[in-house]
Amino acid sequence: MSPKRAIVILNRGSGRQDGDQAESTIRNAFARHGITVEFIHIDKRGDPATAARQALSMGDGIIAVAGGDGTISGVTSAMVGQEQPLGIIPQGTFNYFARSMGIPEDLDGAVDVIASGQSSPVHVATINGETFLNNASIGAYPAILKTREGIYRRWGRSRVAAYWSVIKALMGFRTTLKLTIAVDGKETKLRTPLVFAVNNAFQLDQMGLDGQDCIARGDMVLLVAPDTYRFGLLRHAVALATGMAKPHTDYEMLCGSEIEIRMKQRKRYVARDGEIAVMEGPYRLTRAAPPLRIFVPETGKEGVR
Repeated sequence: MSPKRAIVILNRGSGRQDGDQAESTIRNAFARHGITVEFIHIDKRGDPATAARQALSMGDGIIAVAGGDGTISGVTSAMVGQEQPLGIIPQGTFNYFARSMGIPEDLDGAVDVIASGQSSPVHVATINGETFLNNASIGAYPAILKTREGIYRRWGRSRVAAYWSVIKALMGFRTTLKLTIAVDGKETKLRTPLVFAVNNAFQLDQMGLDGQDCIARGDMVLLVAPDTYRFGLLRHAVALATGMAKPHTDYEMLCGSEIEIRMKQRKRYVARDGEIAVMEGPYRLTRAAPPLRIFVPETGKEGVR
């Protein structure tokens, strides 16, 4: 791999800089290391996985992605099992994946990590064969994300806007899911407005939740919200957002390596790392066997992600 060339998949809609400014800043950051940059641009209509396959076909060079967790997740779906490592330039609102790997959120620091050339294997999860890095969910959370995009368009991207979207979405949410959940073959029937699968111990820690030991064993955590009225759901959401959530009160936690979720509705919106798509059930969640290789700082090579 030539260290003098980088191919950067850039989501021009991510981050607080406009697309031209982000491109110039990234180009200058790589230039400090004597690396030239070619860009593959994507937007809301672009497919990150297709962009990743295009980058892989372009010959020798570093491959990196600049965007939020949803864009990064889409790119990784084409990079899982490749020996080629992927550079991460976080440009999103929360950047859970980058932060879990110790990758700096500032652009120059992220490029420094990529230019250092150190990489580490990372295991990702899948839902019906589609990868996710941090979380996948069905129910209230996809509704929250739809609301959030409207708020972002009006007020801009920020964590305050993201939290407000939770309140606004849940105030009008009335759907209860009737589910059969099988965790490593053990079935449970539940009624809930939300199931939330987590594959990132760092995100659990940020939410003030247990389950890091589950991730460390190579399993996934499934959070199930209690079946309650909308104001009760809002109260549970606030508890989660403030790190004050209590098990068996604000959520139930299941842990396993193979999870299947069944319901009567054939299709539902599914959120994966902040991106929404319609998927057909049943929904099967598992850890992907081949790892993904990520450029990481020395501090990101150890510990549980």
